[in-house]
Amino acid sequence: MQQEGMIPDGFTFVQLLNACASLRALKEGRHIHMQIIQQGCESDAYVGSSLVDMYAKCGSIEDAWRVFNRMPTRNVVAWSAMILGHVKSGQGKKALELFRQMQHEGVQPDPVTFVGVLTACARVVALEEGRRVHEEIVQAGVESNVFVNSSLVDMYAKCGSLEDAWRVFNRMPIRDMVSWTAMLGGYAMHGRGKEALRHFEQMCEKGVEIDKITFVSLLSACSHGGLVDEGLHYFESMHLVYGIPATVEHYACMIDLLGRSGCLKEAEDLIKIMFCAPHAAVWMALLGACSMHGNVEMGEHVAKQVFELDPGNAAGYVLLSNIYASAGKWDLSANVQQQMLERGVKTQLERTWIEVNNEVYTFVLDDQQHPQMTEIFAELTRLSRHMKNVGYLPDTKFMLHDIWVEGKAFHLFQHSEMLAIAFGLISTPADTPLRIFKNLRMCGDCHAATKFISKIVGRQIILRDTKRFHHFEDGLCSCSDYW
Repeated sequence: MQQEGMIPDGFTFVQLLNACASLRALKEGRHIHMQIIQQGCESDAYVGSSLVDMYAKCGSIEDAWRVFNRMPTRNVVAWSAMILGHVKSGQGKKALELFRQMQHEGVQPDPVTFVGVLTACARVVALEEGRRVHEEIVQAGVESNVFVNSSLVDMYAKCGSLEDAWRVFNRMPIRDMVSWTAMLGGYAMHGRGKEALRHFEQMCEKGVEIDKITFVSLLSACSHGGLVDEGLHYFESMHLVYGIPATVEHYACMIDLLGRSGCLKEAEDLIKIMFCAPHAAVWMALLGACSMHGNVEMGEHVAKQVFELDPGNAAGYVLLSNIYASAGKWDLSANVQQQMLERGVKTQLERTWIEVNNEVYTFVLDDQQHPQMTEIFAELTRLSRHMKNVGYLPDTKFMLHDIWVEGKAFHLFQHSEMLAIAFGLISTPADTPLRIFKNLRMCGDCHAATKFISKIVGRQIILRDTKRFHHFEDGLCSCSDYW
């Protein structure tokens, strides 16, 4: 077009920026931005909004902010782009702040905005905020929008309220593949394996399109529910019946399923016959199973495969160290930790979130910053005395220095989820459940401790870690200690 002497206008630039956003072509997008400035089109509301959207989708939030702050008028498209950009960059709390600022400035949200905000609520496990957004969706008259409804289902499921997710799903006038799969994923996360299978069969009966993401959720549900035979059946039918080739994600689910059930050799054999090249994630699923079952010999072999494919995989080092520690091989465990230091491998900082009085609070391992830390430790000390009296003892295979000190397990109660639970107990009414999210897998000792706490205080504690949801109530967990 330019070679033929045509001069691009605002409409042309909008289409070009949309193309750059779709391709995540940041370099080309910046070049087009220069041309936009030269043409004097940057002040155009539609061009400005497309620039914000392009930079946000390309992962350059700083550039998006620069354009956004210079815009003379900011429409709903620009605000939505900023909200979605912060969600995708892992800044869910900031996305929610932007949403409220947008409304304060008198800009009315549209369905795209609501999808972004609901996704932010799901990311930071802000259930009460999500419920308020749901009310605003009803008031705005967009509750029947299939994309908004699918996001509502996803938000409620990821925030720990599967009942609300089902109510939204059941009322939807139109359900597409995304909404069906969102509900299926909810069943999987909450360990409702049998219900997930029934849901999948209903999808098939109603002629809903099935894709690879559907099968990831389905196989994940089988894994969390210990449904080995069912998982093997669906994994085989995925290709033979539905014509969907298995990806790394599907194999990882199957390795996890076999490994959890103790079929470590079968899981390793499946890796050897994968149609696609083995990925670190697949070996990591098997390494997690080796840790669960205390298989040192296979764990060493599998860890070697992980490090060859991903030398900086911190979780792999942690699992191998735990395998050695569980077997009492302290020197080898310490050697693995030393290797991490020498190679500059850094572990992910442990974080736990809890929503109290419409505000999300974050705790980290051995947190000392919270203003109510004195009350939190007092509550943990009180709980630990009760727990000891009813038979709880720390499991030393999960930590090297857990000892009872004046009635409390000193190191255990430095774990971020324990701090969040104690804070929730002293900050919320006694008849309300606690909803907690952790960015790492919950350790076995904290899992055992939380079961005791749920019985002592008579509260339901719903905790989501990287693997699944745990519903603790009256001394039991919904996972039946299988996760």
